[in-house]
Amino acid sequence: MNNVLTVVGSIALDTTRTPFHTVERTLGGTATFSSISASKYVPTSIVGIVGHDFPTSYLELLKNLLDIRGLTISEQEKTFHFDSSFGYDLSKRTTNKTELNVISNYQSTIPDAYIDSEYVYLANNDPVQNMNVLDLFSKPKLIMCDTMDFWIMNKRDEVIKMMNKVDGIILNESEAKLLFKESNIFKCARLLNSNGPVFAVINKGENGSLLFYDNEFYPLPAYPTEIIKDPTGAGDSFGGAFMGYLSQQGKIDSRTLKNAMVHGNIMGSFAIQDYGIDKLVKISSDDIKKRHEKYKEILSF
Repeated sequence: MNNVLTVVGSIALDTTRTPFHTVERTLGGTATFSSISASKYVPTSIVGIVGHDFPTSYLELLKNLLDIRGLTISEQEKTFHFDSSFGYDLSKRTTNKTELNVISNYQSTIPDAYIDSEYVYLANNDPVQNMNVLDLFSKPKLIMCDTMDFWIMNKRDEVIKMMNKVDGIILNESEAKLLFKESNIFKCARLLNSNGPVFAVINKGENGSLLFYDNEFYPLPAYPTEIIKDPTGAGDSFGGAFMGYLSQQGKIDSRTLKNAMVHGNIMGSFAIQDYGIDKLVKISSDDIKKRHEKYKEILSF
């Protein structure tokens, strides 16, 4: 398999509780959602670690969709476990329990076959681990990263350092505001750009997303989805599709970035329609195409 895109990040067993349903220890993690989403566009490799409790069925599933030579299995420890709850509006998430397990002292390594990856996506992960793994690639054409409030609060300086090493960053509105202690989202986007990245994407959940590139802002509404079961992984699926589309196109300009946003929104809208990765795994390129046509209709007036 020709290695186009490598995704680095966490692979988790998620417990997600909503007022309607609870799923326990289902396959999740930032690298999982983003790499499965990206794989709908280009051949994708995943780099991460799982524990001895990781189900064989999940391993087989990843193997069928991705290049998993970068996956480490620890015989000593358990897989990263994240337990969270959503209220009735399914927009605010409460963390119940975070068990880092295998990822707490993990140092990513990458197989020789991945060294020449042209595209690298650092999914939400410890910024120090992300920077260390970045040094192992020869010369990627494009690097994009994601982060979250946990790292911004605990390792803010390292998050800023990581941003200086990437071409693009993606994060949500509250994270951007927290990072710069700034209430205006446009100021946040400018500050993101001035810290290294050529482009920045700020996700606003059901209110869509905002791209900042070349001194211009491009807002995009979310794809309207009637069935919402589990918002977990929506942002990661967005990031994976965004990066997958860019890798497929092989260039960066405002048109390509806008189209990448469209695909990000589409894959995010699929992800929330079922629990965990269930919906992402099932959709075909035809499903993406249909939703893309529908989305274009919505966007033109």
